[in-house]
Amino acid sequence: MPLIFNFTMPLLMGNLLQQTYSLVDAAIVGKFLGINALASVGASTSVVFLILGFCNGCCGGFGIPVAQKFGARDYSTMRRYISVSLQLAAVMSVVIAVVTSILCGDILLMMRTPDIIFQDAYYYLLITFIGVPCTFFYNLLSSIIRALGDSKTPFWFLLFSTILNILLDLFCILVLDWGVAGAAIATVFSQGVSAVLCYGYMMRRFDILRGTPDERKFNGALARTLMYIGVPMGLQFSITAIGSIMLQSANNALGTACVAAFTAAMRIKMFFMCPLESLGIAMATYTGQNYGAGKPERIWMGVKVSALMMIIYWAFTFCVLMLGARTFALLFVEASELEILKDTELFLHISVSFFPVLGLLCILRYTIQGAGYTNLAMLSGVSEMIARVLVSLYAVPAFGYLAVCFGDPTAWIAAVLFLVPAFIFVYRRLLRMRREQ
Repeated sequence: MPLIFNFTMPLLMGNLLQQTYSLVDAAIVGKFLGINALASVGASTSVVFLILGFCNGCCGGFGIPVAQKFGARDYSTMRRYISVSLQLAAVMSVVIAVVTSILCGDILLMMRTPDIIFQDAYYYLLITFIGVPCTFFYNLLSSIIRALGDSKTPFWFLLFSTILNILLDLFCILVLDWGVAGAAIATVFSQGVSAVLCYGYMMRRFDILRGTPDERKFNGALARTLMYIGVPMGLQFSITAIGSIMLQSANNALGTACVAAFTAAMRIKMFFMCPLESLGIAMATYTGQNYGAGKPERIWMGVKVSALMMIIYWAFTFCVLMLGARTFALLFVEASELEILKDTELFLHISVSFFPVLGLLCILRYTIQGAGYTNLAMLSGVSEMIARVLVSLYAVPAFGYLAVCFGDPTAWIAAVLFLVPAFIFVYRRLLRMRREQ
């Protein structure tokens, strides 16, 4: 428990800071620019998750072979993996940025974005897509540093960038009067600074990364391995996001007030989800290292300890959100917006009630990924997508915003029903491999 807890805490703080980016954007936009501007920021949340989730999933996947080779003390191959992953990131991030920027307007039209917020939503989404390389490289470099056993340093870089993001938000919106576009520019620039700092630190701090020119050459076989692990992890997020897009599209059709409530509630929910996500990320690295070291029994020990920590955290969060959901919503809208406050509170009360399911989902999914079975983890994303699509097509037209509130919990349950037997299969296979060695 101390090992996983100490590794998780810097991850948690880093994830909280990343969510602070979103919270600050939405809070400043909502308070200073109004409800329509807040809805503009939130109208494309699921699309941003679709693209950035794919990038972040790939980055996490690229870090798994690094962690496995680090655990096996095969430092030469580890350095080759790191070099190839950086080369793949450069190509992939630029291609994704160009394609998504071109399709930006069509995406918002497909999502039935209300006309009154369309222009601001377009600028916010376009700038976010242009900044994809910054996000891609920050997450990749952080994943590599964590794979080498250091989860603290990325946090300090991210802390600096979060403070910079807050200052730039205020400067771009209040001084330069750039509106919603200013919030997006501040976030992209801040993440770019994080990426540069991570790269400089990583190359100076870790002597084992100083390889030969031959180790820095592109290697097709290693690239295929990285893509085999990374792309399914990225697709898992994207497949999940497809369901979220359907859900958000259904919610957009309910009007600007529902979009604003959904935006505020999602920002708050994502903030409180961070410890669950952080536990999962820690388990991916922990599992990868123990897999590389040939110690599968420790993986099951890690799952049990993580589940215990998750339940303790959920008990605390349940009390906080049940009592304070409306107070958190006031960060985004004025007290006179009673309908938005009520809808935000309802969304948060329903979501937090299902956090134990989400916590189990994160632990099992990342553990399976850390062992290298990323295709199985991707299939759990398919379960989530199907559940959200069904809610969007059948429940939202019948029950309105209440069905939107149950969209995510329904998807979490569907994923866990798949992940439990998947984890049992993977763990038994690891034990069998150990016995055969």
